[in-house]
Amino acid sequence: MSARSIDLFLDMMAAERGAARNTLDAYRRDLEDAAQRLGGHGVDLEKAQTGDVEALLSDLAADGLSPATAARRLSALKRYYRFLLKEGLRADDPAKTLSGPKKPRPLPKVLSESEVEALFDAADRMEGAEGLRLRALLELLYAGGLRVSELVTLPLSGFARSERCLIVTGKGGKDRLIPLTDAALDAVDAYKAVRAEHLPAPKAPAYGVAARYLFPSRTARGGHLTRERFAQRLKDLTLAAGLDPQRVSPHVMRHAFATHLLANGADLRSVQTLLGHADVSTTEIYTHVLEARLKALVHDAHPLSHDETGSEG
Repeated sequence: MSARSIDLFLDMMAAERGAARNTLDAYRRDLEDAAQRLGGHGVDLEKAQTGDVEALLSDLAADGLSPATAARRLSALKRYYRFLLKEGLRADDPAKTLSGPKKPRPLPKVLSESEVEALFDAADRMEGAEGLRLRALLELLYAGGLRVSELVTLPLSGFARSERCLIVTGKGGKDRLIPLTDAALDAVDAYKAVRAEHLPAPKAPAYGVAARYLFPSRTARGGHLTRERFAQRLKDLTLAAGLDPQRVSPHVMRHAFATHLLANGADLRSVQTLLGHADVSTTEIYTHVLEARLKALVHDAHPLSHDETGSEG
């Protein structure tokens, strides 16, 4: 009986949704496989209940299907049962409350410490006011773990050399205090000596707005360096450093800040505070670094890793 309803469903997908042939073939394979699996338990696909569909999904997981494939199978079932409900072929939708497996969260792109150093070396080779500005931007981005939107909109008043810190307004308008390294402080000092070269003319209408920012712009409507312009300059710097520009972006530098701190002993809560994450679960994506460090610690420091007999001497 389910074969007939599958054909009706696919006809609807083709006529009303304009589904492509490949899509229709995929739906047919998924639904026929589901019908066969349920049939093995004496259940008809068209009449299956929520528990039957849950058991089917468990079987798929046991077969080692990837989360993406299992999610696609569930999507096909959900569309199929919605169709049956709409057409009056059954009175309920057994898949309505079911959710697919969560896809694993991708790990952030990570630069090595030597690659970050290569970017700084390339910035040092740049001359003039542009080179000094780029060095300051890079130092603050890496030393403070700022979001690019936070970086380019830093107010001039937010930078306090005497307090050796930066006041950053992040998401939700929440302020956080970022302690800065000596290198970052020196880079900003050197840049501030040429900052005026990036300002509009003092009598220009845009001068008043631009003067508020640590990184002003002579041409941008908002008065500050734009995210797009900084991303382009970072790409140029990446090429000059001999790195792949597909691997480097302002957000990748923020990832580097977090992963390098953790790799060198910082605790997760401190990194959460510095990144401005409201929930530590957001920061936990970087724990793959901690895991690698702990494995290395056990391998290098645990006595049993060096003494096959397990004795102390």
